[in-house]
Amino acid sequence: MSRFAGRAGPIRLGMVGGGKDAFIGAVHRIAARMDGEFELVAGALSSTPERARESGAALGLAPDRVYDDFEAMATREARLEDGIEAVAIVTPNHLHFAPARAFLRRGIHVICDKPMTATGAEAGTLAAEADSSDALFVLTHNYSGYPMIREARAMVADGFLGRLRGVQVEYVQDWLATAVEETGSKQAEWRTDPARSGAGGALGDIGTHAFQLAAFVSGEAPSEVSAEIASFVPGRRLDDDARALLRYASGARGALWCSQVAPGNENRLTLRLYGEAGGLEWSQETPERLTATRLGEAPRLMTRATAGAAGTRLQRIPPGHPEGYLEAFANLYVEAAAAIRAAREGAAPPAGTLFPDVADGLAGVRFVEACVASAAQGGRWTALS
Repeated sequence: MSRFAGRAGPIRLGMVGGGKDAFIGAVHRIAARMDGEFELVAGALSSTPERARESGAALGLAPDRVYDDFEAMATREARLEDGIEAVAIVTPNHLHFAPARAFLRRGIHVICDKPMTATGAEAGTLAAEADSSDALFVLTHNYSGYPMIREARAMVADGFLGRLRGVQVEYVQDWLATAVEETGSKQAEWRTDPARSGAGGALGDIGTHAFQLAAFVSGEAPSEVSAEIASFVPGRRLDDDARALLRYASGARGALWCSQVAPGNENRLTLRLYGEAGGLEWSQETPERLTATRLGEAPRLMTRATAGAAGTRLQRIPPGHPEGYLEAFANLYVEAAAAIRAAREGAAPPAGTLFPDVADGLAGVRFVEACVASAAQGGRWTALS
């Protein structure tokens, strides 16, 4: 049974990274507190101690709960009677592995931004650590938190598509269409740096989202990829555009395109699934709409008002009052909270609790590395293993 058994109130949360001027750290904090399930009480918010303390003060953290580094935080918080139960890791990719391992080893649940690690070797090691730990590992592929994505997943599982034939998924943006990393943009700097991002640029940043979403909804993951990647902006060291053909063991075929140099696209994540009996289509920029088509019938537009239980379980407000990115992100924190509260008592999570985990993280990193390897060999079919 957890050392936190019987504890009431919000789950005490720590954060690694996410200090001043960090985009994703603020998103995680909003998501964590939206439903009152978590309370941020500690943080190692920056690699610079002075900046970490400034960020902690701005967030209202007690001075003795603001740490200069994650190792000191993990060690002390694990010993405190009111220590954190979970930690959110919101650093650049290359700084996911070490803190995640440190907190897992101390029995503290980990909520980690994607991709799980920067390398396949790290991903394999972390997966083994998570499997041997009593703590949960939650990976924030937040798009899987949208109600209509949950509805699409349930429809596929219920046989709406019949046998899967085709998967088309794309995630395209335009914010890196020029050398933004040379203008002082910190978000662009680390995402285009192999030392901090890993082997994939657009592949790791948004391609992993597309890959996970397709598998989450379809219930199938590809077994092989044939990829072509490009760095269109002169001097850029990582891919900013990638295209992969997908082969599935079931016989289905697919295609994935991710790009950060496609003018006119802000955050266009689109998924289309086709089977022998029907098709489904969803787009992140209009997330409350799901188009479902049975073979031989007119397309049917579904919203949260017409969704089944899977599409309504996590909604907060009546249909017609849109819920978007932040609410979907918060839904993963809601699911994580349910699992953590169950773990306090040594129980299984409530039925229907869903969140990406360490297996999804391992699959995502392997996808990136397989695409890079395939592209280096002229698009040779490469196994995802």
